[in-house]
Amino acid sequence: MSSTTDLIKELREKTGAGFLDCKKSLEENNNDIEKSIETLRKKGLAKASKKSDRATNEGAIGIYANDAVTAILKVNSETDFAAKSETFLNFLDTLGKILLENKSQLDKDSFLKLNYNNGSVQDYFNSMIAKIGENLVLNDLRIIKKKNSDFAYYIHNSYRNHIGKIISFLEYSSEKKDQEILDFSKNLCMHIAAMKPESIDVKDLDKNTILNEEKIQRELILNSGKPSNIVDKILEGKMKKFYSEVTLLNQYFILDQDKTVKDAIEQYSKYNFKLISFELISL
Repeated sequence: MSSTTDLIKELREKTGAGFLDCKKSLEENNNDIEKSIETLRKKGLAKASKKSDRATNEGAIGIYANDAVTAILKVNSETDFAAKSETFLNFLDTLGKILLENKSQLDKDSFLKLNYNNGSVQDYFNSMIAKIGENLVLNDLRIIKKKNSDFAYYIHNSYRNHIGKIISFLEYSSEKKDQEILDFSKNLCMHIAAMKPESIDVKDLDKNTILNEEKIQRELILNSGKPSNIVDKILEGKMKKFYSEVTLLNQYFILDQDKTVKDAIEQYSKYNFKLISFELISL
């Protein structure tokens, strides 16, 4: 005999309904799963489950901040039409508000388990799935604690002034804090959104990514019939090109293709301008 907890879990997985709704439905139907599902469907509470396996390739990303943290979250939907709706955008704003009101460091799973409106954030998701009529998925969540540094961000294809399809976020330090620096940091965010670097510099790249690229390039060089004594020299050039494509400081600056981002930053060295970190989330 399955325990009540197991039955509730099974019913939630099959219907997507909230914990309390599943518990009540089981009580009303003497723990009969099929009858409980039927009851939830009649009440419209199981509507979300019918959509839970649909592809979610659209959606939006929101950025929210207070004095302690900046939070960025991505929620995917099935259609662009739903993502642009006031219902969806208000839903995203509510999620942002919940994040900022919580004091602990959260990942996606722990966020969905948070208590909200006599249920959980996941229950809130399920209710919005039923309301909007599309599958909705929390696909990314990043929380950046504020330190003694400055921040800038850029939103591409915006739906609201803090919601869009691409959000790039930059953490930096600078002794000068005027409009010139604000404009430059915003331009760096635009560059990040356009060029999608994987790290700030070569030393920050994942070591396995480097090793894998070296392996691929070495095999390509050898298969091209180049003499073995010049393979390493050619490989060095190939890897330099690779780094110029995937690392922020070595990319060519989109606003001045004659300079790398590192060169552009060097112009502000007198203000001790330094990059600390960046985040990039896109659909």
